[in-house]
Amino acid sequence: MRGSAKGDDGMFAWRGLSAAFLMAALLGSATAQEKAPAGEAPLAGKTLIVATRLLPPFVVKRDGALSGFSVDLWNALAREVGAQTQFEEVATLPEMLEAVKERKADLAISAISITSQREEAFDFSQPIFDSGLQIMVRPSGDAGGFSLGGIWRAATSAPVLNLLAVLAALVLLLAHIVWFFDRRHEEKHKPYFPGIFRAMYWSVGAAGGQQPFAPHSAFARFLGALSVFTSTIVVAYFTAAVTSAMTVNQLKSDISGPGDLPGRKVATVVGSTSATYLRQLRINAKEFPTIAEACNSLISQETDAVVYDSPVLLNYVDNEGKGQAIVTGEIFRHEAYGILFPPASAVRKPLDEALLKLRENGAYEEIYKKWFGAVASAAQ
Repeated sequence: MRGSAKGDDGMFAWRGLSAAFLMAALLGSATAQEKAPAGEAPLAGKTLIVATRLLPPFVVKRDGALSGFSVDLWNALAREVGAQTQFEEVATLPEMLEAVKERKADLAISAISITSQREEAFDFSQPIFDSGLQIMVRPSGDAGGFSLGGIWRAATSAPVLNLLAVLAALVLLLAHIVWFFDRRHEEKHKPYFPGIFRAMYWSVGAAGGQQPFAPHSAFARFLGALSVFTSTIVVAYFTAAVTSAMTVNQLKSDISGPGDLPGRKVATVVGSTSATYLRQLRINAKEFPTIAEACNSLISQETDAVVYDSPVLLNYVDNEGKGQAIVTGEIFRHEAYGILFPPASAVRKPLDEALLKLRENGAYEEIYKKWFGAVASAAQ
């Protein structure tokens, strides 16, 4: 009986050891199948469905082909990991998020801001672009002409007021010099009052190129002759200052930051970070499905301002909205864009590694310069 028990124990031990070896072999085989062979791209041969939406300069469609900063960056990433791409173009931001959420797409790329709320439902890559919000408005003033309001704003602008202050100081100085030297030659100039007023009357006329009367002293006459030549320069400079101030006032808007938005008709894009930001400020903005519709509402005077991503607005005023819209104020609420993935995506890590390689080998900088004309900052 003891021998039989020992035999059974040995048999059970052998079976257990065999099972352990078999399990280890199966796990090793599975790991070997999952791990890409040395030197092979991590996603080689895999076709990734990429959701995107048109949003110049990040996603642009020309002659039926997609391009833009985000598209060029994605194509470089796909080459790095060896993946094939199937773009799925959608119309709006919510549609793009929904495609990834329902796993109809493996990822989404365009100009998608990384936020804590989105992080709860999705995964993001490392930041691919540093951005922020800005305000776009119509140029103020009457196009092609000067209004009375524009003339008043120009006349009371800081450069013109500074110039007037300098001219007033020069007129007073010239008047006192003329009074000091001329009082010896003319009796009515001897007392300071009203002699200084007569001298000021003469100096104002001299500054304008006219001399209502000729001073008696040689030095005062010399100053009078000199003022005839200098008055031409002074008048030309004054005219240039006023014209410049009026031009600036025509292009300047009375909306220059978020604090100027309450009480205005504001447009933005539904589901965007700008829409969330405006709600936090308790600004009842009109939310449009696309940025193109929001911009059209501004041009048609349906709204007073558009709040959206700075690079998108800057691209618009340089192209479709040139001469019809301007970007005003500084960038506020800085944010970063990323590639959007469903939770626990198997392709996120290889693409993050590829993104690091593109930054290290200079490919990212080349794509950035192609679309924005400057070298990307280290923060990006």
